[in-house]
Amino acid sequence: MTYFLGIDLGTSAVKCILVDREGQVKAGHSVEYPLLQPHPGWAEQNPEDWWQGTAACIKALLNKANVLASEIEGVGLSGQMHGSVFLDQDLQVIRPALLWCDQRTAEQCEWIENTIGIERLGELTGNRALTGFTAPKIIWLRQHEPEAYARIAHIMLPKDYVRLMITGEFGMDVADASGTLLLDVAARRWSAEVLDKLSINPEWLPPLFESNDVVGQVLQVAAEATGLAAGTPVVAGGGDQACGAVGVGVVKPGIASVAMGTSGVVFVHDDTYQEDPERRLHSFCHGVPGKWHRMGVMLAAGGSFQWWKNQFGFEEIQQAALEGKDAYEYLTALAEQAPIGSEGLLFAPYLTGERVPYSDAKARGGFIGLNMRHTKAHLTRAVMEGITFGLRDSLELMKESSVEVSELRVNGGGARSPFWRQMIADVFGYPVVTVNSTDGPAYGAAVMAASGVLKQDITSLCEEWIKVVDRCEPIEANRQAYESYYQVYRTLYPTLKDTFHKLSDLAQGKA
Repeated sequence: MTYFLGIDLGTSAVKCILVDREGQVKAGHSVEYPLLQPHPGWAEQNPEDWWQGTAACIKALLNKANVLASEIEGVGLSGQMHGSVFLDQDLQVIRPALLWCDQRTAEQCEWIENTIGIERLGELTGNRALTGFTAPKIIWLRQHEPEAYARIAHIMLPKDYVRLMITGEFGMDVADASGTLLLDVAARRWSAEVLDKLSINPEWLPPLFESNDVVGQVLQVAAEATGLAAGTPVVAGGGDQACGAVGVGVVKPGIASVAMGTSGVVFVHDDTYQEDPERRLHSFCHGVPGKWHRMGVMLAAGGSFQWWKNQFGFEEIQQAALEGKDAYEYLTALAEQAPIGSEGLLFAPYLTGERVPYSDAKARGGFIGLNMRHTKAHLTRAVMEGITFGLRDSLELMKESSVEVSELRVNGGGARSPFWRQMIADVFGYPVVTVNSTDGPAYGAAVMAASGVLKQDITSLCEEWIKVVDRCEPIEANRQAYESYYQVYRTLYPTLKDTFHKLSDLAQGKA
């Protein structure tokens, strides 16, 4: 038996899985690493932690699965997008990487849009300048840490740093590169115009590839660190959203994926390059060669539920520890006790600012409609409903662009809950399906590795390997009830925007 190794470099942990030639997952393993938050709104990680975690994860997985290094046919990588890794000419990390959820670059985003022009920037990159993207981070470094900036010889994204450690080769796939704000997304190449206007040296950027291109082989030193065999092929891979979509088979029109990780993403496939004229949605290259996708991103989807669990789920956490279960199971069961709409209670899920449909780093969260009847069950359900309403916002923008959707494929933490799957079906008004591949981005990375090594296109592999295992239809009475609450939810941000901004400024010591 032979296998493909899929690696997903997440924000909190790296996950590795082994997938055989029939698309079956043999085993998986994960290793956590720290998130650094040296100031409010900042988010950083040490790239060395990624590499050490990945090496340990691969070695542990091979041992757990009792698989020989010679049985691994190829390696694919997925990873958190946008994070800026800065290396000097000796390939030494200059400073901790600035992550996708880092919010320090609002002023740099404004400067980029003023320098290039919003319309021209959108024409070239398919996107507006957002705080999560890579380009504003580069400008921030130039303005605030000029000595570090002067040392730059290479700029890359998180998973590409890990692949450099494995293969010794520079490279970046066009799907992940789409989130740098430096790519001509329609042409699938670096934008000379953007780089010139932002005075960013193009020599700092790596060569570009499609996700299933074989870009290197495992080095001997990496083989010793990971337990892999030297010479094993490694493909370019993709950003976690492109890999996650591939991992659930969103490789053709008509299917949307709803990914519920720390952030939340609604993702649709495009055979040709499409863009949102108002730049509310992201237009990126897909992990499927020669294809594109549009997506909407909310910054704190699962992150909002995790915050709720960590701050107010003490009883559920203790009970889960005693019984060897997941605390989210108890919280979800608690939410089921409350009615739809939580008796007039809404939750705004903007705990880390927001990206879609409101590009606003100063957006904030809140409960609206609290009264003395509300219990922990109501608040828990309101958090889940607020996250789901926020995700629906992205699909509504896609529908305005005449995107046709027949079903939603849900993956991530929320996909494990039948209650939440039904809520998504009822709020969105579409059937929700789950598939036999539950490892999301890591599975997509394994598909890309198999595609590159076996010379089989990604779409046909997905059709062979990925099957629907559960289908949840919307309940019409629930859909109508949610619709009324959703329309009120849509008024929250416009009504509270000024308040959010004033509170954000006060918290930062601004009068």
